[in-house]
This record gives sequence, structure tokens and C-alpha cells, in this order.
Amino acid sequence: MKKIILSVIMLIGLAFTSQAQEISKNALGLRFGDSGGFGTEITYQRGLGDNNRLELDLGWRNRNNYNNDNYDDNAIKLTGLYQWVWNIDGGFNWYAGIGGGVGNYNRDYRDNRDYNNGAFAFVAGDIGIEYNFDIPLLISLDFRPEFGGSDYYRNNYGSDVALALKYQF
Repeated sequence: MKKIILSVIMLIGLAFTSQAQEISKNALGLRFGDSGGFGTEITYQRGLGDNNRLELDLGWRNRNNYNNDNYDDNAIKLTGLYQWVWNIDGGFNWYAGIGGGVGNYNRDYRDNRDYNNGAFAFVAGDIGIEYNFDIPLLISLDFRPEFGGSDYYRNNYGSDVALALKYQF
């Protein structure tokens, strides 16, 4: 049993110390997601080292007619994430990160009973996979859970699955 535990610890350590393929110093593109409504973000990545980077996203969300709710809302969000990147094979990498953001929403109730808006803050995680083409194009698919958000998210939780296309320079 001790050998199995020691082997697992060594494999985990190897996974976290392995070198990632060199990541681009800068990448700029669009992130198309769906978190209870379609949204688009302008995304910028800045490489901080061989296997870590900073990602900044400025986006818009539209949750009109979502789940037959009695309201339509729109939001603008700014998100910042610190990410670690690990090479899988060839041009494939996987990444994970943590960060947070702020936003502002406008909610319009369909029965004309009220209109409200507000600001919110949230903490976010990120996990995804990406492919780095031989040309300066990066494509990624990720999952981003977000916690907080006061009145914007139901039960203070929202999640997002998104596809991103980025130009590397």
C-alpha cells in the first residue's frame, strides 16, 4: 500500500513539474460562451513565464427568454484570471486558473412591474484545453464557474462553457 501511495505522489509531482510547451507572449481574440444566455468576450492573454499567464476578458451577456423567466437581462463583465498551462502532446495544452471580476447588469421584467440594475463582483475558476496551431492561431474550449454575483446569479453561482479563437503575437 505504501508503494501505491508513493507512486501516486510521484506522478502528481511529475505532472506539476513537467514543462509546458512555450506559450505565446500575447494573444488577442474572441470568446463565445453560454451561461444561461449567449455572450461574447474580447479576450487578451499575457504570458508571464513558460507555463503561466494572465487572461483578461471584457464581455457582454444576454439572458433574454432564458428558462421562461419573467425577465430579460443584459450584463457587462470584466474578468481577470491567473492560469497555469501544461502540455499534453504536440500543440495541445490544458490549463487551469483562478481569478475574479466585476460587472453591471440591467434587468427588465416582462410584466412591466419593475426595472432594476446593479453592480456585482465574483470569484472565478477556469479549466480548459487548447490547441496551438503552427500558424499564430490558438483555439480553446473551457469551463468557468463563477461564485458571488449578488443579485445577478441565482444562488450566487453561474457557470460558463466557451469556445475561444485567439491570434498570437
